[in-house]
Amino acid sequence: MGVKNYLIEGVSCTGKTTICNELQRRGYQAIHGDRELAYQGDPETGEKTVTASHKNHIWDVDKVKALVDNKNEPVTFFCGGSRNFSKFIDLFDGVFILEVDIETLNQRLDARPEDEFGGKKSERELIVRLHETKEDIPRTGMIIDATKPIEHIVDEIVLQFEGN
Repeated sequence: MGVKNYLIEGVSCTGKTTICNELQRRGYQAIHGDRELAYQGDPETGEKTVTASHKNHIWDVDKVKALVDNKNEPVTFFCGGSRNFSKFIDLFDGVFILEVDIETLNQRLDARPEDEFGGKKSERELIVRLHETKEDIPRTGMIIDATKPIEHIVDEIVLQFEGN
Protein backbone atom coordinates (compact mmCIF):
# COMPACT_ATOMS: atom_id res chain seq x y z
CA MET A 1 0.00 0.00 0.00
CA GLY A 2 2.72 2.44 0.84
CA VAL A 3 6.32 3.16 0.01
CA LYS A 4 6.55 3.80 3.75
CA ASN A 5 4.41 1.82 6.19
CA TYR A 6 3.72 2.62 9.83
CA LEU A 7 1.98 0.79 12.64
CA ILE A 8 -0.11 2.75 15.14
CA GLU A 9 -0.59 0.66 18.30
CA GLY A 10 -1.71 1.05 21.89
CA VAL A 11 -4.02 -0.52 24.42
CA SER A 12 -7.77 -0.22 23.99
CA CYS A 13 -9.18 3.32 24.32
CA THR A 14 -5.95 5.10 23.37
CA GLY A 15 -7.47 6.40 20.12
CA LYS A 16 -6.28 4.08 17.34
CA THR A 17 -9.62 4.10 15.51
CA THR A 18 -10.10 7.84 15.91
CA ILE A 19 -6.59 8.51 14.61
CA CYS A 20 -7.18 6.20 11.65
CA ASN A 21 -10.37 8.09 10.81
CA GLU A 22 -8.55 11.43 11.01
CA LEU A 23 -5.69 10.19 8.81
CA GLN A 24 -8.24 9.04 6.22
CA ARG A 25 -10.06 12.38 6.46
CA ARG A 26 -6.76 14.10 5.66
CA GLY A 27 -6.33 11.92 2.58
CA TYR A 28 -3.80 9.41 3.87
CA GLN A 29 -4.02 5.69 3.22
CA ALA A 30 -4.96 4.31 6.64
CA ILE A 31 -6.15 0.80 7.39
CA HIS A 32 -8.41 -0.09 10.31
CA GLY A 33 -6.53 -3.25 11.24
CA ASP A 34 -9.10 -4.30 13.82
CA ARG A 35 -11.82 -4.21 11.16
CA GLU A 36 -9.99 -5.08 7.95
CA LEU A 37 -7.26 -7.50 9.03
CA ALA A 38 -8.37 -9.06 12.31
CA TYR A 39 -9.88 -12.42 13.12
CA GLN A 40 -9.89 -14.86 16.03
CA GLY A 41 -6.91 -17.18 15.80
CA ASP A 42 -3.90 -18.69 17.49
CA PRO A 43 -1.23 -15.95 17.77
CA GLU A 44 1.58 -18.42 17.06
CA THR A 45 0.17 -20.50 14.21
CA GLY A 46 -2.48 -18.19 12.76
CA GLU A 47 -5.01 -21.02 12.76
CA LYS A 48 -8.57 -19.78 13.21
CA THR A 49 -10.17 -20.54 16.55
CA VAL A 50 -13.76 -20.93 17.59
CA THR A 51 -13.01 -19.22 20.88
CA ALA A 52 -13.48 -15.47 20.79
CA SER A 53 -11.12 -13.78 23.22
CA HIS A 54 -8.76 -10.86 23.52
CA LYS A 55 -5.71 -13.15 23.35
CA ASN A 56 -6.94 -14.58 20.03
CA HIS A 57 -7.45 -11.20 18.35
CA ILE A 58 -4.85 -11.43 15.59
CA TRP A 59 -4.20 -9.97 12.16
CA ASP A 60 -3.87 -11.94 8.94
CA VAL A 61 -0.09 -11.89 8.40
CA ASP A 62 -0.32 -12.66 4.68
CA LYS A 63 -2.72 -9.74 4.17
CA VAL A 64 -0.39 -7.43 6.09
CA LYS A 65 2.55 -8.55 3.94
CA ALA A 66 0.59 -8.09 0.71
CA LEU A 67 -0.51 -4.59 1.71
CA VAL A 68 3.04 -3.59 2.69
CA ASP A 69 4.39 -4.95 -0.62
CA ASN A 70 1.98 -2.79 -2.64
CA LYS A 71 3.76 0.53 -3.26
CA ASN A 72 0.85 2.52 -4.78
CA GLU A 73 0.76 5.10 -1.98
CA PRO A 74 3.60 7.20 -0.55
CA VAL A 75 2.62 6.18 2.99
CA THR A 76 0.22 3.77 4.66
CA PHE A 77 -0.78 3.66 8.31
CA PHE A 78 -1.94 0.40 9.89
CA CYS A 79 -4.01 1.26 12.96
CA GLY A 80 -5.04 -1.23 15.60
CA GLY A 81 -3.84 -3.92 17.91
CA SER A 82 -3.15 -7.58 17.47
CA ARG A 83 -1.71 -10.31 19.63
CA ASN A 84 0.55 -11.49 16.79
CA PHE A 85 2.24 -8.19 15.90
CA SER A 86 5.62 -9.85 16.42
CA LYS A 87 4.96 -11.84 13.22
CA PHE A 88 4.93 -8.69 11.05
CA ILE A 89 6.26 -5.70 13.02
CA ASP A 90 9.61 -5.86 11.21
CA LEU A 91 7.80 -4.99 7.94
CA PHE A 92 7.09 -1.45 9.15
CA ASP A 93 9.27 1.60 8.73
CA GLY A 94 8.17 2.80 12.15
CA VAL A 95 5.84 2.17 15.05
CA PHE A 96 3.83 4.75 16.96
CA ILE A 97 2.61 3.70 20.41
CA LEU A 98 -0.31 5.65 21.80
CA GLU A 99 -0.30 6.18 25.55
CA VAL A 100 -2.75 7.77 27.97
CA ASP A 101 -2.76 8.18 31.74
CA ILE A 102 -5.06 6.02 33.87
CA GLU A 103 -7.54 8.88 34.44
CA THR A 104 -7.99 9.43 30.70
CA LEU A 105 -8.26 5.69 30.13
CA ASN A 106 -11.01 5.40 32.74
CA GLN A 107 -12.90 8.36 31.26
CA ARG A 108 -12.78 6.77 27.82
CA LEU A 109 -13.83 3.39 29.19
CA ASP A 110 -16.77 5.05 30.97
CA ALA A 111 -17.93 6.33 27.58
CA ARG A 112 -17.72 2.89 25.92
CA PRO A 113 -21.05 1.24 25.10
CA GLU A 114 -21.46 -2.21 26.65
CA ASP A 115 -21.51 -3.90 23.23
CA GLU A 116 -17.99 -2.62 22.37
CA PHE A 117 -14.79 -4.14 23.74
CA GLY A 118 -14.16 -2.45 27.06
CA GLY A 119 -17.83 -1.91 27.81
CA LYS A 120 -18.11 -4.85 30.21
CA LYS A 121 -16.57 -4.89 33.71
CA SER A 122 -14.32 -7.89 32.99
CA GLU A 123 -13.04 -6.24 29.78
CA ARG A 124 -12.39 -2.98 31.62
CA GLU A 125 -10.36 -4.83 34.22
CA LEU A 126 -8.31 -6.49 31.48
CA ILE A 127 -7.70 -3.17 29.71
CA VAL A 128 -6.57 -1.49 32.94
CA ARG A 129 -4.19 -4.39 33.64
CA LEU A 130 -2.80 -4.21 30.08
CA HIS A 131 -2.39 -0.45 30.47
CA GLU A 132 -0.30 -1.07 33.59
CA THR A 133 1.79 -3.96 32.24
CA LYS A 134 2.01 -2.88 28.56
CA GLU A 135 2.28 -6.60 27.78
CA ASP A 136 0.13 -6.44 24.63
CA ILE A 137 1.94 -3.66 22.79
CA PRO A 138 5.31 -3.41 21.06
CA ARG A 139 8.26 -2.75 23.35
CA THR A 140 9.87 -0.30 20.96
CA GLY A 141 8.46 2.58 19.00
CA MET A 142 7.79 6.28 19.27
CA ILE A 143 5.58 7.04 22.27
CA ILE A 144 2.76 9.45 21.43
CA ASP A 145 0.80 11.27 24.15
CA ALA A 146 -2.75 10.35 23.13
CA THR A 147 -4.38 12.65 25.68
CA LYS A 148 -3.93 15.64 23.37
CA PRO A 149 -6.62 16.74 20.92
CA ILE A 150 -6.84 14.37 17.94
CA GLU A 151 -5.62 17.00 15.47
CA HIS A 152 -2.42 17.50 17.49
CA ILE A 153 -1.79 13.77 17.78
CA VAL A 154 -2.14 13.25 14.04
CA ASP A 155 0.01 16.33 13.34
CA GLU A 156 2.75 14.80 15.51
CA ILE A 157 2.54 11.45 13.70
CA VAL A 158 2.60 13.10 10.28
CA LEU A 159 5.58 15.29 11.24
CA GLN A 160 7.52 12.24 12.40
CA PHE A 161 7.07 10.24 9.22
CA GLU A 162 7.68 13.27 7.00
CA GLY A 163 10.99 13.79 8.79
CA ASN A 164 12.19 10.31 7.81
